[in-house]
Amino acid sequence: MKLEEFATGNSFIHHLDPRGKVVAAAFFSGLVSLTQSLTAALAAMVLPVLLVVLARLDFKRLMTRLAVVNGFILFTWFFIPFTFPGEVIYSIGPLDIHREGVLYACLLTVKSNAIILALIALLGTSPVLDVVHALSHLGVPDKLVHLFFFCFRYLHTIREEYHKLSEALKVRSFRPGTNLHTYRTYAYLVGMLLVRSFHRSQRILEALKCRGFNGRFYILHHYQMKSRDYLFTSFGLVLPCLLVVIL
Repeated sequence: MKLEEFATGNSFIHHLDPRGKVVAAAFFSGLVSLTQSLTAALAAMVLPVLLVVLARLDFKRLMTRLAVVNGFILFTWFFIPFTFPGEVIYSIGPLDIHREGVLYACLLTVKSNAIILALIALLGTSPVLDVVHALSHLGVPDKLVHLFFFCFRYLHTIREEYHKLSEALKVRSFRPGTNLHTYRTYAYLVGMLLVRSFHRSQRILEALKCRGFNGRFYILHHYQMKSRDYLFTSFGLVLPCLLVVIL
């Protein structure tokens, strides 16, 4: 699955204990999201870039992921520079571009990319089931762990249902356009997708109960932290703090 396209590899990062990577990723993401300094955010960007290099991730696939994220961030550049109060540096007709707005948009862009790169380099280099296992070991509530696990497990199932409905529309010679019939058809498509997803979830629950599921997944294999895992986690907690404090 595309959610695990970076999980296979033989790098140093791939072999680290997932618990340490989850802790480092969560701490780094929280710290970077709270910083209000563009200099500190740019300095923090160095750490995930270094992790990406150490993990030897495919550059083309990585840029594809970042392009999707930055496609959403791009919308902030259409509003924040014009609406954030501050010094006017340029005018486009009745619209004024403010210096503080441009800097704030830059800050959001840098922080978002730094966090995404860190998550890809740390969590993306472990199979999702290992991440779920690590969350359970770290004491995350079972309901949140189950929600994360089932969302991942059945995303492809929902996608398959969507493709089946789309193929059914094509067989019936449906051609999308900018008209009321198209909008109504897509509304029916979304509605049927929700109905089928609900019925599938009911069958899954019944299957789990038939197998003795009582709301808990039992862990049979336990991780063992090695010296390199402790060292990496320590650096993952200390270095971001130093960068933010110094800058």
